[in-house]
Amino acid sequence: MVFFRYLDVCLVLATAPFVLAAGMPALGYGVAAGAWLLTRAGGAFLTDRATRASDAKVKAALQMAAMMGRIWIVVLAVIVARYAGGKDDGVMAAALMLAAFTVYFAISFVTRPGASGGKGQAQRRPRTS
Repeated sequence: MVFFRYLDVCLVLATAPFVLAAGMPALGYGVAAGAWLLTRAGGAFLTDRATRASDAKVKAALQMAAMMGRIWIVVLAVIVARYAGGKDDGVMAAALMLAAFTVYFAISFVTRPGASGGKGQAQRRPRTS
C-alpha cells in the first residue's frame, strides 16, 4: 500500500532517464521534480503535525497551510522554470506537475482513511417515519 501512496513520486523519478535520453528540457524537469518532491515532503510533514494536534483550529490551520503551500510552490516552480530556462522548460515543468498531480489525486481516493468500505464512519440509522 505504501507504493501506491507514493506512486506520483515514483512517476516523477522514473521519468528522469527518459527526459534526459530524449533531449527534453532538463532544467524544467529538474525544477518541477524538485518542487514536487518538496511539496510532497512538506505536505506529509504538515499533515502529520495536524493529525497529532489536539486543537481543531490548529488542525484546520495546518491542513490549510499544507494545501495553500503546495499550490504556491507548484506555481512558482513553473514560473521559475519558464523564466530561468525558456518556454520549453516552462511547458516541461507544467506537464510534469500536471501528470504528477493527476496520479496523486487519483491515488488519494484509494489510500485515504475510511476508503475501505466505511471503516471508521458513523453508521446510519434507518428512518422509521
